[in-house]
Amino acid sequence: MTTQHSHVQSADHADLAPGALKHTLPALPYDYAALEPYIDSRTLKLHHDQHHAGYVTNLNKALEHNFALQQHSAEWLLCNLNQAPQNIRTAIHHNAGGHVNHSLFWKMMSPAGGGTPTGGLADALKRDFGSVAQFKARFEELGEKLFGSGWVWLVRRQGKTTPLEIFITTGHDNPLMQGVFPILVNDVWEHAYYLKYKNRRADYPQVWWSVVNWQEAGRRFEACNQS
Repeated sequence: MTTQHSHVQSADHADLAPGALKHTLPALPYDYAALEPYIDSRTLKLHHDQHHAGYVTNLNKALEHNFALQQHSAEWLLCNLNQAPQNIRTAIHHNAGGHVNHSLFWKMMSPAGGGTPTGGLADALKRDFGSVAQFKARFEELGEKLFGSGWVWLVRRQGKTTPLEIFITTGHDNPLMQGVFPILVNDVWEHAYYLKYKNRRADYPQVWWSVVNWQEAGRRFEACNQS
């Protein structure tokens, strides 16, 4: 787990003095109610202010007595777990993963989202999945069928000619841990949808397309083409 990606923006950066808290909760890029009616404000507030905040708090706690590890981004920690002492490795894995994944997930949605992708991303989806509609159907299917808690991703492995893939991770694993670059992600943990959709898990990934930030996904697609 040593893969690094220079074009990946870290969840947080800071120059630290000893004892300083490294990791901080990023602000949502929109109001709690901005994604209504697809993502309700109660869920979004709980998801961001409690779940994501909890991962940040617990990550800082795990690193409290390890100044060397405090100097690294959450992405670095997640991709270099073997550098962490055994007694805090699991805590770093769970909480750095939760922090990194959620920090990207918020950017994957927008009040001005929805519609269809354009440009190079749209072309690649048509090439690798047959059509954008076929990609969406497969993405929904895998997210719905994921047993337990996890994430569904659109990714590309290293190399401009590699096809796009749909990638599933459980818990708070991230494709970066396997050297795979994430372009788009949906959170399919129950806390992402349960207050509104209850046990109708299949409804959530279908309506999620109404808020997807294709502009950000397209930017990430172009970024991975630069590697």
